Amino acid sequence: MIDSSRLRAPPRRRAMLPAFLDPDDRAPDDREAEVRAPDDREESPPTRTAALSIAARRAFGGLLPLLDDPELRDLLVQVRGGVARLWVDRGGALRAVPGWEAAPEALRRMATELIAAGGRHLDELHPCADVRLGSGIRVHAVLPPVAVEGAAVSVRVPRSAPTDFATLVRGGLCGAAVADRLRLLVATRRNLLITGGTGSGKTTLLAALLDLVSPEERIVTIEDVAELRLSHPHTVALEARVASAEGVGAVSLDRLLREALRMRPDRIVLGECRGPEIVTLMSALNTGHDGGAGTLHASRLEDVPARLEALGSLAGLDRTALARQAVSALHVVVHLVAGPGGYRVSSLGSLRLASTGALAIDRLRL
Repeated sequence: MIDSSRLRAPPRRRAMLPAFLDPDDRAPDDREAEVRAPDDREESPPTRTAALSIAARRAFGGLLPLLDDPELRDLLVQVRGGVARLWVDRGGALRAVPGWEAAPEALRRMATELIAAGGRHLDELHPCADVRLGSGIRVHAVLPPVAVEGAAVSVRVPRSAPTDFATLVRGGLCGAAVADRLRLLVATRRNLLITGGTGSGKTTLLAALLDLVSPEERIVTIEDVAELRLSHPHTVALEARVASAEGVGAVSLDRLLREALRMRPDRIVLGECRGPEIVTLMSALNTGHDGGAGTLHASRLEDVPARLEALGSLAGLDRTALARQAVSALHVVVHLVAGPGGYRVSSLGSLRLASTGALAIDRLRL
């Protein structure tokens, strides 16, 4: 058990450090290496941490080496029973790291420094924040009293390299017939809604499908926190911005969607539909911007109509108005599920108007 408020990493154990690395305890040559890597390392493939600022690297401390684990998907640290503990997801399920413990004060310091490294502020008045660091590492942090027992930090890391669609198919995403169907939907500019639970691969599949788009087409992506990593040569990525500590400077997803319409897009993509911006997206897709896409959190394909209705109500649309918009704007729903072997396409769906005027969905034959 590690019992110290200033946790130090054991010397020369950089592969898997058991606690936060105190920046003040590093040797001068350690700090120098953080700024300038040896020449032979410059030829190595880029790692997730290569694009992190010095401030972000110092904030991660002893957890930094874990971020370059190619199998890592999520890294979670939370206080439970007066002790901060570490959980990791390397694909499939979260697992606690045995023997890893830290003081709640160390976790709180890490949380505030990580959010500061992303240009935002975290304190008692602003106890929740979400930032993107480096080339797509997403950090969410919550402080007490919102987090009842102590600070909680959730880190989601991107794949070490974008995964193309063919690789996903070979990995078990779907069979050849479904793969051909998805390629055809992209080629014929159908509007897609990719759904699934947390960690089901929605963003990964969306990025892979967008990379199938003709290079002559212009894609504009809009996200709350940028996670889509596209290899497509003609992409404009827009990211929302929260208000400053003074309450100014916010740029919402809805605002970005309106701006995207003025950017001569061939395809408009909303990274994740979480609120009333879903109505703006559907309006855009109904005005000639075919080939668009978005993702939506839903546990089952049959839950999609209810989720869309809930988001539509936030924008003031009743069930009938929302249903008419959705049926016209969204051509195919692709639902994913996660399992021990990775994620896969479990079903395809088509939205329709029920006899009551509400939104319904039919399963399509795979």
